[in-house]
Amino acid sequence: MSLWYRLCMATNRTYEDSCGVAHGLDLVGERWAMLVVRELMLGAKRFGDIKDGLPGISANVLSHRLDELERAGLVTRRKLPKPAAVWVYDLTDWARELEAIMQLFGRWAARDPRHRKDLHFGVASLILSLRTNFDATLASGVALTVQLRPNDEAYVARVARKKLTIQPGEASEPAATISGDPRMFAAVTYGGRPFADALATGDLVVAGDRAAAERFLALYILPPIVGQESSGDDLGLSVAGEH
Repeated sequence: MSLWYRLCMATNRTYEDSCGVAHGLDLVGERWAMLVVRELMLGAKRFGDIKDGLPGISANVLSHRLDELERAGLVTRRKLPKPAAVWVYDLTDWARELEAIMQLFGRWAARDPRHRKDLHFGVASLILSLRTNFDATLASGVALTVQLRPNDEAYVARVARKKLTIQPGEASEPAATISGDPRMFAAVTYGGRPFADALATGDLVVAGDRAAAERFLALYILPPIVGQESSGDDLGLSVAGEH
């Protein structure tokens, strides 16, 4: 079955344009489609977990988007073995290649001075944001493992040789464990909120080496706002760290 035929099965709407950009929008340009991909970028999820990450979507629309993405070859559905025995959705290898595109697109959009920081910011957004905005120039000589627990979900972050990796799981001997709401992580990492203030109010909780936790949260830089670039040839569109 050709990709084009599968796409036509997935949705009746098409730009009827052979440009790769137009075809890409045929695949993931429907409302919510790219955000569904974002929620699955870190691993398989149940339907309810995907919906929890997208509070503005209805169950009916989410079901339609998942069906469309599955027919387009971007999403798979499978049943986990016992004792879980639940159905989950996951991305295909081809769909996972979208992360690099999402990183560039996200950094481009973040430069808008009208970008609102007070809206929903979930766990997937936080983890992908850290993987996107890691700045290797700030990580010289840094080698540490940190356990992240945004909204009680477990992720292992490792920094070594000026590179960052963050994957789901439990670290055996982390230098520190940082827990809290994703928006509180972002407030310290990007919003200029003092680390000590977030600890004092309990918005972030750290177990282990607090200095290591603070250093980890300081390794990220957002791209410059439009019109505030430091130089004409640096538009902040490259993915920091090239990881």
